[in-house]
Amino acid sequence: MKRPSLVKGDEVPRDALVAEHGLSLLITLYQNGESHTLLMDTGHTEIGVPHNMDRLGINPKEIEIIVMSHAHQDHTGALYPVLDRIGGPIPMVLHPDAFMFPRFKELPDGRKLRFPRNLVREDLEARNVQVIESREPTLIMDGHVLVTGEVERTTGFEKGLPGALVEKDGKLEKDPMTDDQSLVLLLKGRGLVIISGCSHAGIVNTVRYSKKLAGMEKVYAILGGFHLTGPPFEPIIDRTIKELKQDDPEVIVPMHCTGWKAIQQVSDVFSDAFVLNSVGSKITLS
Repeated sequence: MKRPSLVKGDEVPRDALVAEHGLSLLITLYQNGESHTLLMDTGHTEIGVPHNMDRLGINPKEIEIIVMSHAHQDHTGALYPVLDRIGGPIPMVLHPDAFMFPRFKELPDGRKLRFPRNLVREDLEARNVQVIESREPTLIMDGHVLVTGEVERTTGFEKGLPGALVEKDGKLEKDPMTDDQSLVLLLKGRGLVIISGCSHAGIVNTVRYSKKLAGMEKVYAILGGFHLTGPPFEPIIDRTIKELKQDDPEVIVPMHCTGWKAIQQVSDVFSDAFVLNSVGSKITLS
């Protein structure tokens, strides 16, 4: 893992990377002298990801495909500025339920916070986005990357996002976050690399389903948001870590919504595998 430099040449720059509560991962695959790049999610605001692309010297026109892990604001915020920078037709993979709206988060005091609507079919098509909707697993990047589609939920302790609501036919009902999906890659000679967005389906469910889809048990790396932050999730941190321990990953990088308490425990239990992520980090798996 390499963190971005704090200097540029011989001078400390005037600006720096922008960190925000959001997730955006640029993933580049290298094989036989060729490279292919995909973008998973686009952060929380319209400022962060475009600014960081400039700061890191990333050319958005090199992005070949976009995968949206789910529809929440902290994963879709800079989508349209990024699409404008790409400037041409581009495929985007998402679950059909990512278009569900309106969606809410109900707080303990009864207030209902409405999520912004960023994924609008007409707006995407106006920017020449080829929308690929699928509940089922989808192979992309010449078959080298698998988008899980809707994740099977088989654990008894991962119960989704408390207070998540969606309006259907004028009535509010529990939002099961069925649009939550992740990426799976096979690293030759090492095993599966599983990359999650928020794991609203549960990180253990996500790992289990990824292994089922791939038809293999060996997990080399788990990266992304594990969604274990806050009082509703802290009671399942120990159980989650116990289950992940059985997979014995050689690399584990909890990000974004994992939460400090869970990250601290992961670092203790997976002391040799744990990698502390920060904005701009470059993680190389080979």
